[in-house]
Amino acid sequence: MKKTWLIVAIIALLLGVGTRYLIDQPEPEMAKLPQAALGQLSTNGQPINLYNQQDSRIRIAYFGYTHCPDVCPTSLAILSAALREFSPQTLDKIWPIFITLDPERDTSEKAQEYANYFHPNITGMTGTMQQTKQLADTYGVLYAKAKLEGSAMEYSVDHNSYFYFLKPDGTLIEKVPHTLDPAPIIEVVNNLLSSQGEP
Repeated sequence: MKKTWLIVAIIALLLGVGTRYLIDQPEPEMAKLPQAALGQLSTNGQPINLYNQQDSRIRIAYFGYTHCPDVCPTSLAILSAALREFSPQTLDKIWPIFITLDPERDTSEKAQEYANYFHPNITGMTGTMQQTKQLADTYGVLYAKAKLEGSAMEYSVDHNSYFYFLKPDGTLIEKVPHTLDPAPIIEVVNNLLSSQGEP
């Protein structure tokens, strides 16, 4: 009887150790896309290169999703208000961008339509799930699905809210947190253009 309990105890111990080992193993990561592939997104059904270095405009990127009930509409409305304060010459030097965090539902056409609702200069972009995650990781964008029980939407996407100012090669220059005032965005744009010797 003692021998049987000893065998059971050893098996239980081994199973526990094995299970613990499996739990402790990190999830395998997807191979990272090279920078050139990472920036190859789409807008309105057409390919577009976020990191096109032939395009010297400063990028103002905002990450969100079209089903967002409050934060995204507010942020894009503030971005639109900032854009309306700039001269045509300044608008030619900046590229406002909306990148969806919900590529499962947001086609590139839907992302573009949503972005244009706020301002015609904002480009709506969609990537693959892998591109979305890697871009988010690159700039510290935190996001996660949250199930909505009993809702036709099925899920929402909780995310932080920043405006990311990028060089043409994708280098982060500065970021502005969610704001209800366009002044911080206007100030950053003016400072960046002044530092480049732009009027």
